[in-house]
Amino acid sequence: MVIAVLAVQGAFIEHETMLNKIGVECFEIRKKTDLERSFDGLILPGGESTVQGKLLKELDLFNPLKRKIEQGLPVLGTCAGLILLAKQLSNDEHSYFGTLPVIVKRNAYGRQLGSFCVEAQMKEIGTIPMNFIRAPYIERVDSGVEVLAKVNQNIVAVQWKNQIGISFHPEVTNCTKVHEYFCELIYKIKGKR
Repeated sequence: MVIAVLAVQGAFIEHETMLNKIGVECFEIRKKTDLERSFDGLILPGGESTVQGKLLKELDLFNPLKRKIEQGLPVLGTCAGLILLAKQLSNDEHSYFGTLPVIVKRNAYGRQLGSFCVEAQMKEIGTIPMNFIRAPYIERVDSGVEVLAKVNQNIVAVQWKNQIGISFHPEVTNCTKVHEYFCELIYKIKGKR
């Protein structure tokens, strides 16, 4: 199994560290030629979604990656990655890939000072640490989207077909359970092809 990590901006190195910790090969996507490599899954990291969206288009990565996601490539979007996947943002007119049928509120918990960490249940995984850093949350999900976790009544993790979107940063903890769950999804999808 090989997982590509979008590395144009944000917390991509931390995701690579987690993947290395669980013995999964990974590489960085920085330019269009990186897409020539074969990969089984994609991680869209946290960071600044506006900058990531702009760079994806400038580097000619946006359309090829969107097509891959639409064709069933397993993807994990964390924080800004969730924003990139969302079909709509409730407090911003921009939308990016628009492949995940949810409505997301950007910076829902306020500025950096509003960042926090909790331990909460995530369906299929159990109790895990969840770090929220200038995090969004999911205001509404379409039919068929599975809610995986809520914190303070707000939806913070979902899954829809090949896509997992989460508000928090699992890559900044010592817990590898989210990355392991993503790998299980990849195996399931690969088995169906």
